[in-house]
Amino acid sequence: MVSLQTNYMGLKLRNPIIIGSSSLTSTVEKVKELEKHNAGAVVLKSLFEEQIRFEIHQSMHQTNLSDSYYPEAHDYISNYSRNHHIDNYLKVISDCKKAVSIPVIASINCVTADEWTAFAKRIEDAGADALELNIFILPADPNISGEENEKMYFDILDQVKKELDIPVAMKISYHFSGLAKTALKLSWAGANGMVLFNRFYSPDINVDNMKVIPAHVFSTPDEISVSLRWVAMLSDHLHCDIAASTGIHDGKSVVKQLLAGAKAVQIASTLYINGLGRIDEMLKYLEEWMVKHGYESTDEFIGKLSLKKTENPAAWERVQFMKHFAGIE
Repeated sequence: MVSLQTNYMGLKLRNPIIIGSSSLTSTVEKVKELEKHNAGAVVLKSLFEEQIRFEIHQSMHQTNLSDSYYPEAHDYISNYSRNHHIDNYLKVISDCKKAVSIPVIASINCVTADEWTAFAKRIEDAGADALELNIFILPADPNISGEENEKMYFDILDQVKKELDIPVAMKISYHFSGLAKTALKLSWAGANGMVLFNRFYSPDINVDNMKVIPAHVFSTPDEISVSLRWVAMLSDHLHCDIAASTGIHDGKSVVKQLLAGAKAVQIASTLYINGLGRIDEMLKYLEEWMVKHGYESTDEFIGKLSLKKTENPAAWERVQFMKHFAGIE
């Protein structure tokens, strides 16, 4: 009997499949259903900084407090709006911990190290097993240097780590001029986990009505190539665990990411497309693959084909077109 257990950020998972932050993990009922389908852990739907600010703005607008002569009333409504939304999120954490036995990871989608960081302690107090910081600061302002943008990642991590004893994961993108060095420095700075990578809603243009529209909401299996490359290249260097994300749609892709060095994978799109039963299908493939290759535990093969351990490390690093087609006439 093979063991699918893995250890991610010190959390013991019954298997490496984590359900990524999405509407799939937004309620206690949905999380319970995911546990029934043998998910190893869940990352709750993210709470956004923008959501908190929007609630405050709405409360001010609806009550005309922006023009109030009573600043204490303005503060009261603003604080109530902030706390009311936060309390809902904390309740989901608390109720999930009572309802399921798998690890429950909270998630904050953030771009600053400001007011929300103090809230991190309340997440821990509510019972979350870990916190995932979903960060992407688009380097679009020509007046802000890459160093300034990257510094914000470290400021956020530093502020949150001061508040918490539970593990903290950084979910980042690959939009760094020095991705490997930045990821390494984040692991030095105290990140317990690194989720590679964020996937963003991209814009498209409808040429008929000339409007900007969202494109490709769900990932495709082809998108695994980017995360697979970087998991393999970074897994032997970072001082933290890696969870692979984006483009993982079946059991074979789970095996690939584990071989590259990921301790766990995060999935979402494939469940929207194929249903929750996909989790069981992926685990069945993983178990059958392990039996076929003589592995009794995931530890025996995690990282077996990482950059340092593969017989062909150049395959992970070299990306030029002609390398791929060398020898083809």
